[in-house]
Amino acid sequence: MARRRPRWYFSFRSPYSWMAYRDLMADHRDVAEQIDWLPCWEPDDPTEKTLEQSGVRLPYVPMSREKHLYILQDVRRLSRDRGLTVVWPVDREPRWEVSHLAYLVAEELGHGREFIDLVYRARWEEGRDISDPATIAGIAESLGLDPARLAGACDDPEVRERGTEALNAVHRDGVFGVPLFIDGYEKFWGMERLEGFVASVRSRAERTSRT
Repeated sequence: MARRRPRWYFSFRSPYSWMAYRDLMADHRDVAEQIDWLPCWEPDDPTEKTLEQSGVRLPYVPMSREKHLYILQDVRRLSRDRGLTVVWPVDREPRWEVSHLAYLVAEELGHGREFIDLVYRARWEEGRDISDPATIAGIAESLGLDPARLAGACDDPEVRERGTEALNAVHRDGVFGVPLFIDGYEKFWGMERLEGFVASVRSRAERTSRT
């Protein structure tokens, strides 16, 4: 069986995933080009029911108030260390399919990385609502993509099916949080594990180049 490519699971919802993305692109672009980028999100009711029918239950649990307050402090601290200014978004009616399914379309059209950059910027640096299709339409338009197609990805049955397949991959890989990096059998959870993942990928690439 061929070895799977190294990969990382990201989520637009997670500020830690946002900062891991910024670190990856700022300091490790060579590794970014060698890995698969896979979305992970909390499914809405229709998707969750479809997954449950296949015996898939993703390990999402409600966040306590205490943990939420800690994350607010932690993210401010970590973003300040990186010279970033975080604008905490207000999610009135979050629908994570809106942005993550739009990513699948953008990736198919060859603009996945650019889409990720603009969505992270919109959510964590500008405080915009990425569950609003109008926000996604604006991002699509700035990339020269069909705004209606990306903004409506969450209502497209074919794209929803691809989204279910993506979340099945989350289940098969045992993803329990993001960012999660995987190289072979090795898992690296959390942005503070990025350096270990990078070292693992680079070491394997060097060994391959010698053979």
